[in-house]
Amino acid sequence: MGLLREGINEVIATTRTNAAPMGIVCRDGALRMVLFKGSHTARNVERDGWIVANFIYDPVIYVQTAFDDLPPDRFVEEVVDGTPMHRLPDAEAWIAFSAGVERSGGESVIVRLLPLREEVVQLRLHPVNRGFNSIVDATIHATRYVRTGDPWLERLIDHHAAIVRRCGGAREWEALELLNRYLGRQNTE
Repeated sequence: MGLLREGINEVIATTRTNAAPMGIVCRDGALRMVLFKGSHTARNVERDGWIVANFIYDPVIYVQTAFDDLPPDRFVEEVVDGTPMHRLPDAEAWIAFSAGVERSGGESVIVRLLPLREEVVQLRLHPVNRGFNSIVDATIHATRYVRTGDPWLERLIDHHAAIVRRCGGAREWEALELLNRYLGRQNTE
């Protein structure tokens, strides 16, 4: 599969009418995801045995799917190896995986991924944008912050928010405003 590279690849993962930002860990040729126990994504993977990685470069979608459910009409169905799977219609590329629980721990589930099909829908160049990257990082910290209330995570969110304000464009600023609303925080300039 040519769309993933060594390290953690941030995507919008979809399961049955569910979407959430996730990292696909690619190490030594093995692909895995770490899912929070009890999440929609973990329950769907355990039940259905598949997940789709959607490559999307819209920072608002990363924030929105971290904290909210998308309506069912925001998904399209793809049949992969006889299994109906859901993906996002705006994905520039996607990979369908069979997925199975490899190990289960206290708060997380480690899922092993086996690629079944990948498709590039629209090839576009995305220059590195620190504002976009910082929205992704701030969103990851925010999902953990709402679970723990850890002040260190709040400081990290603030750090990334400053980068978004300095390096991002209109869509990143909109994503930051949305993130702050989900966190119940004031937007500051």
